[in-house]
Amino acid sequence: MPSARKRALRNRVRRKQGRAAKIRSLVWGGVCQEEDGALAEKDSESPALCNNLQKGRRRQLCHTGQASATDNPVREEASYPLYPGHIPTSPLQKALLTVGSSFMALYDPYRHDMVAVLGETTGYLALQRLRERMRNDREGHQILQERPRIRLSTLDITGLRALPEGTFGREYVRFLDDNRVSPDTRMPTKFVDDEELAYVVQRYREVHDLMHTLLGMPTNMLGEVTVKWFEAVQTGLPMCTLGAVFGPVRLNARKFYVLATDLIPWAVQSGSNASCILNFYYENRWEQTVESLRNEIGILPPPVIGV
Repeated sequence: MPSARKRALRNRVRRKQGRAAKIRSLVWGGVCQEEDGALAEKDSESPALCNNLQKGRRRQLCHTGQASATDNPVREEASYPLYPGHIPTSPLQKALLTVGSSFMALYDPYRHDMVAVLGETTGYLALQRLRERMRNDREGHQILQERPRIRLSTLDITGLRALPEGTFGREYVRFLDDNRVSPDTRMPTKFVDDEELAYVVQRYREVHDLMHTLLGMPTNMLGEVTVKWFEAVQTGLPMCTLGAVFGPVRLNARKFYVLATDLIPWAVQSGSNASCILNFYYENRWEQTVESLRNEIGILPPPVIGV
């Protein structure tokens, strides 16, 4: 019995010592290793040693954290919204969005939201080239700096409607009225992981109806496919190429013949001949005649079609 009592007493003493060591470890910063007996003994004798170790480990943790942030600046930046409405996405997520949006855009070409997503997830390289063309042009550079928007809130529709017949502004409003469309229906950019490129794709969307006006094309399938051929040559955006190639499958035989023999050759030639369509400050050209603006850009007169 005496030996059993002695063992029980020794066990209680060890447990108390263990709890005391844990308390000292917490008080001195929680960095002294409980399992390291030798270090624990020194801790009880010299708190300064534990403080030094704690400072050293803090410096190491700070250094490690800084390295991880700077080693991957793109990954760090892409995880946060870069502009209002931006949705950061990984390469895998972009691939899934591309597959889904391309399927839906082919199934229903009038799903403008899916067409917009497809343009953003596949157009990074083309958008970079378009931005460089804008930066290297005086008027295009001004647009990048001022970032004008074409919306009902920025347009004087009444004033444009009062312009003389044949002016760019008057014909643009006529296009909106005849086709019952609004510039406010253009989707905002969401998936482009570059703030300036996001504006480039937004500008492209907002001048799309202006291209309809200059090309003299309606918003039916024949007109949309023709405009897509022009834009595919102009911009190099994969989304435009996809629409230009697969859009004609919905046309009847007569319209397909007109498209293949008259409209596609004209659209391709005009797209190749024209200056970059994003390098024109159209908001300053409303009073210019459509014919004059076509000549300045390099768009050939549209063919007369009977469909």
